[in-house]
Amino acid sequence: MTNAPPPPTSAAQSARTILTRLHEVMAARTNAQSKLNQVVGIIGECLDSEVCSIYLLREGALELYATRGLKQEAVHVTRLGLGEGLVGTIAEQIETLNLDEAAAHPDFSYRPETGEELFHSFAGVPIIRRERAVGVLCVQHAEPRRYEEIEIETLQTVAMVLSELIANADLVDTAARIDAGETDQSMQRLSGQKLVDGMGAGIAVFHQPRVHIEHTVADDIEAERHRVYAAFDKMREQIDRMASQAEFGVGGEHEEVLETYKMFAYDEGWSRRINEAIDSGLTAEAAIERVQQRTRMRMRQIDDALLRDRMHDLEDLSNRLIRIVSGQMGTAAQVGLRQDSILVARNLGPAELLEYDRRRLKGVILEEGSLTAHVIIVARAMGVPVLGRVRDVRTSIREGDMLLLDAAAGTLHVRPTQAVQDAFDAKLVISQKRRASLASLRDLPAVTKDGVPIELMINAGLREDVAALDLTGARGIGLFRTEFQFLVSATLPQRERQQRLYRDVLDAAGDRPVIFRTVDIGGDKALPYMNVDENALEENPAMGWRALRLALEREGLLKVQARALMEAAAGRTLNVMFPMVSEPWEYEAARQLFINQRAWLKQHNKKLPSAIRYGAMLEVPGLIETLDLMLPHLDFLSIGTNDLTQFLFAADRAHPRLAERYDWLSPTVMRYLARVVKMVSGSKVTLGVCGEMGGRPLEAMALLGIGIERLSITPAGVGPVKAMIRSLDLGALRRDVPAILAHPAANPRGQYLDWAQKHQVDLGE
Repeated sequence: MTNAPPPPTSAAQSARTILTRLHEVMAARTNAQSKLNQVVGIIGECLDSEVCSIYLLREGALELYATRGLKQEAVHVTRLGLGEGLVGTIAEQIETLNLDEAAAHPDFSYRPETGEELFHSFAGVPIIRRERAVGVLCVQHAEPRRYEEIEIETLQTVAMVLSELIANADLVDTAARIDAGETDQSMQRLSGQKLVDGMGAGIAVFHQPRVHIEHTVADDIEAERHRVYAAFDKMREQIDRMASQAEFGVGGEHEEVLETYKMFAYDEGWSRRINEAIDSGLTAEAAIERVQQRTRMRMRQIDDALLRDRMHDLEDLSNRLIRIVSGQMGTAAQVGLRQDSILVARNLGPAELLEYDRRRLKGVILEEGSLTAHVIIVARAMGVPVLGRVRDVRTSIREGDMLLLDAAAGTLHVRPTQAVQDAFDAKLVISQKRRASLASLRDLPAVTKDGVPIELMINAGLREDVAALDLTGARGIGLFRTEFQFLVSATLPQRERQQRLYRDVLDAAGDRPVIFRTVDIGGDKALPYMNVDENALEENPAMGWRALRLALEREGLLKVQARALMEAAAGRTLNVMFPMVSEPWEYEAARQLFINQRAWLKQHNKKLPSAIRYGAMLEVPGLIETLDLMLPHLDFLSIGTNDLTQFLFAADRAHPRLAERYDWLSPTVMRYLARVVKMVSGSKVTLGVCGEMGGRPLEAMALLGIGIERLSITPAGVGPVKAMIRSLDLGALRRDVPAILAHPAANPRGQYLDWAQKHQVDLGE
């Protein structure tokens, strides 16, 4: 080619040349087909490529819409399904392909009508509209060669502009297909993982409404660059302020999210790539999105879960930057909920959830989320049902869609039919009647039919949670998670702040006991302001440097908490419990620290608790082997079923595939707990369970059957568990449980369920 332009010296220069010419084409008063024919000619010429083709999604298949270099008779004839051939693979996977020998690729599909057998090299990029592939732009060359990186980047930039052309052009069938998700009114049923039980109906509200980029080609590059500079400054200022002043972190389950945000916000490589995209002729919004598209493609190829999380953090930051640039700032909370709403988000932090009007917030849908995320604790306290790990949220749900959430069933109905709505309403009425019935039990004692009193307590972690004592009629707080104050604070809470919280909780509880668990941080609950380990992230944080292990090393932290607890409990009985005790010496070391701090306070004429009762959490299975050595020094023992079962089965409880694999009612768990009960029996030690297990009626029944008589559970579980207790003949159950443990069935849950049904135990089902 004698008149071919010289090879591009940079991706930006190359793209800019093409975009300048495309701008003219897009502005011309010609039909869409004519524009696309010109586009493939311009791209092929500028990249010195013998073939340039555009495939567009039409009626569920990718149709060859325009080409330079392939046979013209193949246009509108050649069609490939999603996942079929190289083009179909690019669209389905939303990924880029760059091959020096196309035919050698396992997904290659030969189409003789195109005449493509003459060409060896192949490169293709998806044309993306609103995060979905709506077409493919590809180039081919006779000589086997991989396309240069700058050529691929150019194609990616051009593909973004093409998406605008396609959306705005007269491609009626294609446009209808592109926007099918926007106009589809058919009902969809999505599934997810129950994180907080309950039902709710309302319109879909996105926590962070996505900015749709309508203009991609810049009129003034320098003006766009200044817009990005200003947005970066504003975003960095926001992140710095968030890190230094915020009462709550934004990380949800990403415990180091603020530090990660700061790292990305100040990453020169990221800002440079955005600048380069602007140099190519894109608007500020399009440049940010263009860079992020590339990140998403790379993210799909990453196997490392931690790195994927970090990429998600960058996605959040990109969205924040686009919102600043476009002037579309704020979350839905700042706008306010105008009617009953279901909130939709990738993830949430506890403070973000608390910003919403709980009178109108009827449920939360999370694309991610886990049972252990801090926001779930807040959601339970608010009484808001949460469904997590719901896929395809952005493509299946639109702002304003009617949603029906049934967390117990793990389902979400999007745009329900009248029949589905009626069935949901009927179930909701039954659920509300059930709640009203349970509320009537509030002032009645938790006593079995044969007269055995059971101590029902609640788990808490927020000052607001204490109100649940009066609402539920619970006997006290069996687990107050003191670490929550640390997790939601931007800085280490000082003794005065800690003391104020503990005193407020004790005052609100009145004469009802409160068991304070010392701070359980570290591992998967890392604090941004505490550099626990400078060397590396832990591979197994749940089994890492956390809880009592960390507290004994950071002695100053535990000393401050000890003094705060004792001064707050002045004149009252203080119940303090140490988490994740692995060996007796750890418990003794922690107890001795408290004894020493009590002596120090007495020496300094401080008011002291009238008594201090010391307890430990049984979460590490191995502790049972030395439990006999600890019993003489213990006042109470609380079994933490969440961590205990995790360690018994070597199964990460936050892992979605393992979350429901192992049953709490399996003989492994029940026999272990029965062994603990037997060891403690006859001692002065009060034994209880605090964890999710005790908050479920059937599991709670099984726990009572092996001898447990104290349960500390979520406030929402008190009513159903009390109803079960009051319908239970405990003597009959305890006579039959040994046989169930001795001869477990393949379905042990079924054994307990059959017993409950036979004896008419109220399980609320």
